[in-house]
This record gives sequence, structure tokens and C-alpha cells, in this order.
Amino acid sequence: MENPNAFVYNALIRGCGRCCYPDHALGFYISMLRNNVMPNSYSFSSLVKACTLLKDSVFGKVVHGHIWKYGFDSHMFVQTTLVEFYSTLGDVSSSRRVFNDMLERDVFAWTTMILAHVQDGDMASVGNLFDEMLEKNIASWNVMIDGHAKLGNTKSAEFLFNQMLARNVISWTTMMNCYSQDKRYMDVVRLFHNMIEKGIIPDEVTMSTVISSCAHLGALDIGKKVYLYLMLLEFDIYVYIGSSLIDMYAKCGSIDRSLLVFYKLKNKNLFCLNSIIDGLATHGYAKEALRMFDGMERERIQPNAVTFISILSACIHAGFVEEGRCRFMSMIQDYCITPQVEHYGCMVDLLSKASMLKDALEMVRNMTIEPNSFVWGALLNGCKLHKNLKTTHIAVQSLMVLEPGNSGHYSLLLSMYAEVNRWSEVAKIRTTMKDLGVEKRSPGTSWVEINKRVNVFAASDTYHPSYSQFHLLLLQLDDQLRLTGYVPELGSIL
Repeated sequence: MENPNAFVYNALIRGCGRCCYPDHALGFYISMLRNNVMPNSYSFSSLVKACTLLKDSVFGKVVHGHIWKYGFDSHMFVQTTLVEFYSTLGDVSSSRRVFNDMLERDVFAWTTMILAHVQDGDMASVGNLFDEMLEKNIASWNVMIDGHAKLGNTKSAEFLFNQMLARNVISWTTMMNCYSQDKRYMDVVRLFHNMIEKGIIPDEVTMSTVISSCAHLGALDIGKKVYLYLMLLEFDIYVYIGSSLIDMYAKCGSIDRSLLVFYKLKNKNLFCLNSIIDGLATHGYAKEALRMFDGMERERIQPNAVTFISILSACIHAGFVEEGRCRFMSMIQDYCITPQVEHYGCMVDLLSKASMLKDALEMVRNMTIEPNSFVWGALLNGCKLHKNLKTTHIAVQSLMVLEPGNSGHYSLLLSMYAEVNRWSEVAKIRTTMKDLGVEKRSPGTSWVEINKRVNVFAASDTYHPSYSQFHLLLLQLDDQLRLTGYVPELGSIL
């Protein structure tokens, strides 16, 4: 085209940015200047967005200089794109400088600046800006809730959510994600029901969050209802929701349903395959998990570190020691995946359970990263299983350094010494626990779904409304067990 004008250049710059060719957008801007075509506010807003996509600080600052040169330093929309540009680079102080220099600001400008402080973790500045806003829209409230959620401030997020006069699907989903991060899975389900009652239609992210919460709760009946709701709304079960459903059914003990969802998926990606491999491994279908992995290789889907954690877990459940060793070495040599602490933990667990405690200890000592409590704990469990006091002592000594306040390690060592009648050692450990102020951990908690309701129980819990019925049933079960000749193992409860 001969002699293109500003309108043509702006269309080209904007189009390149939207089509993920931001470098071409910068090229057209240079051409624009060479042809003596005057840029305008549309040129600069699209240019700054292109620099943001590229994270090009040098060219972005040049464009910022040109904005001043051509007199657009007071243009609200152009300045807002600069606020976003600097925050993307992590330069929040420059973002704030641009924001403070703005002569006028709309809700979008305020929200962009708040988001910059949220990403920087500066919730004090976020709160101050939010209070200064004269007009707040749903997006600004959502940014605030998300900021508190990311920092684990569930109470603050909950307070803001309850203050909102109007909410959209993002508001509800953000609050659900906040509860999920805080492991308040029942609150996720409760909030989802409230959302449906309010007539808000969920999106894929909402549904995945709810399905994931059902998985953590082991609430199969609730999960089935969520699936029926998906069908009612004619949701397309793509990989995002599909992988969540596969994981949920597997964690709720229904591996058949997991496989059904998996095989119904038209397009399967790594996340779906990881979910089904993990489900098969957890349910003891080690050979099937390994076959699924081999199918991945045939389809040329590259496994990641998570895939190999599931594969090694499958080998643990089946006791496939040599298979596990081969897969571990293949991960390093064939796929160039650096072992993480979880992979080492799986290998130590595999070797320990196979009574190969010497090999397990050698692997711990030869790790390329510092072993943590997960790794030493795997070794300790193997020692307990095979009654190896010598290696137990090594593992416990390391665990005492890593987790000095964890009474479980001391208790396990106590029970092992008690089993071999080494009461002087038992007395020493009890004295050490007393001196260090190490108390027994809080009671364990169990979940069970009865008549579509999830019930929570804690050890020695007498406050449950049906306690007397449960207690009577437990006594009856205890009597029946004794009649069959069952003798409990008491060593582990010292």
C-alpha cells in the first residue's frame, strides 16, 4: 500500500498484538515513524500492550518517552496501559509513579494499579487504594478477594465477598478457590450450592474447583450430582474438567468411572493421562498404569515429573522393585527429568518396603538434593515394617533435626524399643520428649459420606450428635472381632 495513514498503521499494530505477533507490531511502529506518520493514542495503547506481551523493557521505555514527546502523557487509557506494562515487568514503583501522575482515573485504571500491588504481595497498599476508590466495580472487588486468597488470608477474602452487593461467576469462583487453598472443601461445596440458587451459571474453572473438592472429601454422591449438573448444562467435557472428573472418581474409589470418563474424552493431554495413571496406581492396578504410560510413549506425549511420581507409586503398590529402578533411571537418562524429592521418596519407600534398607539408606545418602522429612519418613516406615532398629535410629535422628516438634517420630521409636523390651531406652526418649516439650499430635480426623452427607470424626471425639450410636456400634464390632480371635497390635500406640 502506498502512503499508509495512521489508521492503517494502527490497525496493523493492533492486529499483530492480538494475533500474538507483538514483535511485528513494533516493526510497523518503526515504519510508521520513518514514513513521518504521526502516532496517536490508539497507536501508543496498542504499542504498550505489544511491549507488555514481549516483556521488552528497553523498547517499552522508548515508547514511554515517545508518549511524552507526542503529548499523550495525560491520556488516561494510554497511561493505564503503562501501569500494566511496568507491573508485568515487576517494576511496581514505576507503575505507581505513572498512576500518581494521572490527571484522571477510571475504575479500570484503579483496578489495574490494585492488581499490580496484589501481584507484588503488598496488601497494605492494596487496601489503601481500594478505600480511596470512589466507584468500585465487580472486577475491583474480585481483584481484592483474589489478592487475599493468594496470601492465604481467607477471613479477609470472606469478609470482602460478603460485603459485595453484586457478584459474577468470577467472584464466586475466586472465593471457592480461596476455600480450596485453605482445605475448606465443604465450604467450596456449600458456596457452589448457594451460587446455583442465585442463578449464576458456573464456568469450567468453577466446575473443576468443585469437582476437586469432592475428590478431597471423598464425596462420591455429591460428585455424581455435580456430573449430572454438567450434563444438564450441556458442558463439553474437555481436558480441563475431564482430568478433574478422572481424579475425583479415582479418589472416591470408583476407578471404573474414572476410566469411563477417560476413554470418552476425544482429546487427551498430559493432565488427563497423569490423572488416570495416578488413579490406577492408587488402586493397585500397577500393570495397567504402566501400560497406560507405555501408550503415552507411543502417542509421543512427553511425560513430566508428576507422571513419574505416579509410575513409581504404582511400582510401590505392586512391589515392582526392578521395574521401579528402571523407570527411575529412564526418567533421568531418557527424558532428562531431574529427580525431585518426591521421586527420591518413592524410591526409598519402594526399596524399604522390599526389605532393601541398606540400598534405601545408600540412595538417601547419594541424593543430589537435601533429603527432607518425606524421604526420611519413607525409610523410617520401612524400618518399622522390618524391625530394623539400627537404621531406625539413623532416620529418627535426622527427623528430629528436621521436625523437632513432631511427636510421631519419637512415638514410633518408643514402640520399637518397647517391642524388644528395651525399657531404659523408652524412658530416655520419654524424658527427651518432656524436656523438649514435644506433645502428641492433635487427634486424627476421618471423613465418611452417609446418606449424601459428609460426616467428620476425630479420635476421642464425644461431641458428634450421633456419638452414643457410634460408640455402641464400635463396642459390638469389638466383641465380634474378639470372638474371631483377633488380637490388636498395641506396640504402635505407646
